[in-house]
Amino acid sequence: MKDTRSPLQTIAIYLGALLILIWSGGPFIWQFSTSFQLDKALTSGSPSLIPDPFTLEHYYNAFVEKELHRYVWNSLVVSLATTFLCLFVGSLAAFALSRLNVKGRFGILMVILSVSMFPQIALVGPLYLVATNLGLLDTYTALIITYLALGLPLVTWVLFGYFETLPREIDEAARMDGVSVPGLLWHIILPMSLPSLVTTGLLAFITAWNEFLFALAFTSNIDRQTIPVGIANFTNQYYVPWGDIAAASAVVTVPLIVLVLFFQRHIIEGLTQGGIKE
Repeated sequence: MKDTRSPLQTIAIYLGALLILIWSGGPFIWQFSTSFQLDKALTSGSPSLIPDPFTLEHYYNAFVEKELHRYVWNSLVVSLATTFLCLFVGSLAAFALSRLNVKGRFGILMVILSVSMFPQIALVGPLYLVATNLGLLDTYTALIITYLALGLPLVTWVLFGYFETLPREIDEAARMDGVSVPGLLWHIILPMSLPSLVTTGLLAFITAWNEFLFALAFTSNIDRQTIPVGIANFTNQYYVPWGDIAAASAVVTVPLIVLVLFFQRHIIEGLTQGGIKE
């Protein structure tokens, strides 16, 4: 198709994209710059974007004095477990609602969606009592189960929308070849849905990686506390170590940026194809 945009429209599009990039990337750039500056430079009257002098002191404080690596490990365990469980359970639910003859499937989907509408602050109290009675405080299990409940509605809805775009003729051809219902899911539907799986998996991972409220309520020691709680623990009553916080934020943000950039093609494909039914 021939491009009919005028030069003025092209300039406006690129200018808009540049403004969005600056608006979105500006805070990250400033955060990275802050992590390499001395404390006296951060509290001066005229802050600078260019570190002068350049220092790695805050990274040393974050990893050596405040043991950031332990929080990173806890978040990695919880986030990966949550992601795999969300994809496993969510794919089963989405497949059943999309490809099987389930009565009232849209009503079920609305109930699933309504679960995510409850404010977290209203749930943390009852869930804390349940975790206490079950002896799950200060465990990965309490966080994984909670994050699974938070991530499943989104995962189920996105996968359901993507499964709906796949032609029904695939199901009929597979059954004529003797493929069972579980085989249809594992050997045909899921391999064809890789972009959607990547998208939903990444969204579930980011949700678990950044969650703060339940991690703060359910954990009380460094052995199980995740990154957001760990960074919050950097501050004390009389001093806020902005440089150390910036260094820790930079360390935990870089993996998410790398994941998004690496899987950006699958993410775009997964988000766009789910809205088109063939």
